[in-house]
Amino acid sequence: MTSLPSRRRLLVTGAGAALGLGAAAATASPAAASTDARRTGGVEETRTLDELYQAALAEGGKLVIYAGGDISTQADGLRSGFKSRFPGIDLTVVVDYSKYHDVRVDNQFATDTLVPDVVQLQTVQDFVRWKEQGRLLTYKPAGFSKVHAPFKDPHGAWVAVQVAAFSYMYGPAAVGSDVPSSPLDLVDAKWKGKIASSYPHDDDASLYLYTLYVQKYGWDWLARLAAQDVQFARGSFTPRDAVTSGQKVIGVGGSGAALATGPVKWVLPDEKTPFMSWGQRAAILKQAKNPTAAKLYLNWRLSTGEQQAATNGWSVRTDVTPPTGLKPVWQYPNGNLDGFPRFMADRAAIERWKQTFALYFGEVKGDPSPGSLGLHPGA
Repeated sequence: MTSLPSRRRLLVTGAGAALGLGAAAATASPAAASTDARRTGGVEETRTLDELYQAALAEGGKLVIYAGGDISTQADGLRSGFKSRFPGIDLTVVVDYSKYHDVRVDNQFATDTLVPDVVQLQTVQDFVRWKEQGRLLTYKPAGFSKVHAPFKDPHGAWVAVQVAAFSYMYGPAAVGSDVPSSPLDLVDAKWKGKIASSYPHDDDASLYLYTLYVQKYGWDWLARLAAQDVQFARGSFTPRDAVTSGQKVIGVGGSGAALATGPVKWVLPDEKTPFMSWGQRAAILKQAKNPTAAKLYLNWRLSTGEQQAATNGWSVRTDVTPPTGLKPVWQYPNGNLDGFPRFMADRAAIERWKQTFALYFGEVKGDPSPGSLGLHPGA
């Protein structure tokens, strides 16, 4: 269940306000009130990255992030970028499917053994639940006001740090001029045995993409696709790998960059064809051992420099302009940006979709691509 769209780079998602009482609140100085507001998410962070870095070093210089993804190397870009900018911080990034990270964190809450400081996951519904449970630190990093409104909790409980999107892809050298113009083309007999896909009933982002396709093209289309001898695998990185290696010609259910060149062309479809996109949410856990380092991380991820460097060209910030040829992701109605959180919130419907796809494609097979990490990875 990926939230790390690239193997090279992590593209890389209760009110905690302290209430003053009695005379203490009445006599609080403006400076103290400003500091309290900053700590509780009332105003945006005003410290620079360097100031936060020094504060994080004084705190202990450690940071643990649980990041949704398919394989550990997907976080290599994040690790190297952060360590290059903040070499004194001992950073640990644990990559696993988001659906395992979220229950792992829940179990750590229950057993008082919390490991991560930051959670950055595809399971967007968990951030709503954790906020209601009072598990998240309310905090607004610098630039919070510039983040597209649906990409943030208004109180600062969580904020999206990157945009992710799933579609289909193909190998330009392999297809030549016979480019599939929409998912409808994938059921043509000429593509039989030439398609790779992530399991839609294993990854919720792939699941949502497939539900959009079924809603658009119907169950007959799905039955015809199921007859295409599709190579299914766990992990949304696998379709790209299959196309890159030449094993398959077309991949379904993975991320990419619409303007990228190379052995794989990720398709940003026309306005009549659906794809799915979302803001990857991140949050600081209220019980975090290293809250200042966690704040440093969020400020760094939301900085204009990091947002401009997004490999897929899309930013969560309204003041970062996409490269020529792209619009902000929220300007693509067929990207279903608002639909994914609604979809993820209805877990009963998701289970029905999963079991239905299992009827068409068979049960999920194979070990999880990140490996089996146990209860307390990163401890």
